[in-house]
This record gives sequence, C-alpha cells and structure tokens, in this order.
Amino acid sequence: MAVKMIDLKCSGCGFALSPSNVECPRCGNAITVTSFNSVYAQNLPTLNKLSRALDKDLRDGSSPELDSSIKFTLGGCYLKLKLYDKALMRFEEAIEENFDNPEASFYAAVSLLKGKKAFLTPMADIKKAIEYVNAALMVEERGVFHYFLAYIKFDFYARKYLRISPDWRQELMMARSTNLSPTDCDMLFDILGVARPAELTVF
Repeated sequence: MAVKMIDLKCSGCGFALSPSNVECPRCGNAITVTSFNSVYAQNLPTLNKLSRALDKDLRDGSSPELDSSIKFTLGGCYLKLKLYDKALMRFEEAIEENFDNPEASFYAAVSLLKGKKAFLTPMADIKKAIEYVNAALMVEERGVFHYFLAYIKFDFYARKYLRISPDWRQELMMARSTNLSPTDCDMLFDILGVARPAELTVF
C-alpha cells in the first residue's frame, strides 16, 4: 500500500515538493516518499534530514490531514536508523489514525524485535508482534506477512519447543501461496538485521 506524501518540503533546501517529484527541482535532492521502500532506500544523512523535517511538520501542525502518513514515514526513518522505540511509537500512532494501512502494523511488529533474533525477544513482545502481523493480514493477504510469522514461529516457538498454531511450516506454506518473492525475503531479513535461518530458505 503506497503512502503518499503531499506538499512535502525538501529536507535539503526546504523547497515545496509535489507527489510527482522524483527529486527536488531546486537542489536535486532525491527524497520523494511514496512508500516504506522509498524511505528505506535513502542513505542515513538524508534520513536524518527527512526525519527532522517531518518531525517539525508534526510539531507545527501544518498538515493535519497528512499526520498519519507523516507518522508512518517517520517510523520508516527511525526503523532504518535503528531507533526501534521511536519507530514503534510512530507506527502505532499511524495505526491509530489509519487502520487500513497494513504496512504500519507490519512494521510495528518488525520494530518490536529491536534488531535482535526472535529467539532473544521477550514473550510479551513476540505475542504483540504476532497480533500486529495478524492485523495486517486482516487488511491484506501478503506473502511477506506470512513469511515474517514463519520466522517468528520458527525462531521463537520451534527453537524453544513451544507449540503454536498455525506453526512455522504452515505459515511458510501460506507465504509461498501468497505471492512471496525473493526480494520480499531478502528485504525482510535486511530490515530485521539478523541472519535468515536455513529452514526459511524458500527460493
């Protein structure tokens, strides 16, 4: 689900941008935000500038109709910057304002793991992450959502000999049958910042 940012200002020079801009017409800064992927593709200095500019927009209340999109985008910036608590807060705020954005729920779940293996994550956070991914699946069936559940259920539940239904194998089967791509798999583990278990090799 694309999250459009309307009337976004360039974080480099402050020039007003439209959603069709690929880069700032004034300074050439490539900062157009249309989805989490476009946020995650930015380099760290650009993300720092973008997060400061968006945080200022939120504080100023200059675009209240875009608050949900701004919070989602900020969550993406913070997640890439490994500021997991800040990312989680912004994703949860975006969820409260727009229940129909499955990506906000999905990335809130990712943020709960805080760059650690699921195995090392507290049970309460694991259960909350599963709730968020299930909420995302209620809005839209995506292979990567099931694939993330397969990872959690393998690394936390199966490795600790705990039972859960559906289990990681069933989630992996659902992921395969719901348009899971190699890019989805690679990006998920890049965002998680952990090694992919051999058991979850799909392609």
